[in-house]
Amino acid sequence: MLHLALFGTSADPPTAGHQAILAWLSQRFDWVAVWAADNPFKGHQTPLPHRMAMLRLLLEDLDLPQQNVQLHPELSQPRTIHTVELAQQQWPQAQLTLVIGSDLGGQITSWYRSADLLRAVNLLIVPRPGYPLSEAGLEALRQQGAQVAIADLMGLETSSTAYRERGEHHGLTPPIEAYIHREHLYPCQDVPREKQAIH
Repeated sequence: MLHLALFGTSADPPTAGHQAILAWLSQRFDWVAVWAADNPFKGHQTPLPHRMAMLRLLLEDLDLPQQNVQLHPELSQPRTIHTVELAQQQWPQAQLTLVIGSDLGGQITSWYRSADLLRAVNLLIVPRPGYPLSEAGLEALRQQGAQVAIADLMGLETSSTAYRERGEHHGLTPPIEAYIHREHLYPCQDVPREKQAIH
C-alpha cells in the first residue's frame, strides 16, 4: 500500500520551516503531495499563483535523494474534504495522511464536513512553537473518529506571519526572498533590515 502524506499550506510566503517539515515527511512516506491553498480562516495578501510559484521554488531547493515530494496544484481547494476526495480519486489504493500544524489542531473540528474528513484520512500533527497540544483537543479529534499521531519534530521558530507582519527575513530561503523582491509581493520587503531588527 502506498503511504501518502497530504501537506497543504497557505505558503504566504513559504519558509525554511515548511522545507524542514517536507524533508522530514519525505523520509517517512512513500509520496508527499504538496499544494498552496486558500484557507477560508485566513486572509491572504498574495494571490494563489504567486504562492504556488514560491512553493515550487521551495521544493526545487530541497535536496532529497528519494525525489518523493511533489507539488500538486490540482489538490488546491478551499475545503480540505474536497482535496481529500480528489486525492482518493488520484491514488485509490493509498493510505492518506493529512499533515497539519498544531496551530490548526483546535480548528479542524469546525472545518467543513470535518467528521467525513477525519474518517477519510489519518491525521499527523506537527508541533509548532507557541501552539501547544492539549489532551482535551486531541480527545475531541479522536471522538470524531480521527486517527491522530504527533510528529517527533518541532517546527522551526519561523513563520510566514512573522515575515508579513514584522519583516523577519531569517525564515526565508534565498530563492523565495529573490522571488518576493522581484515580484514586489509584500510591503515589509522594502523596510531596511536594520529597522526591522529594532522592532
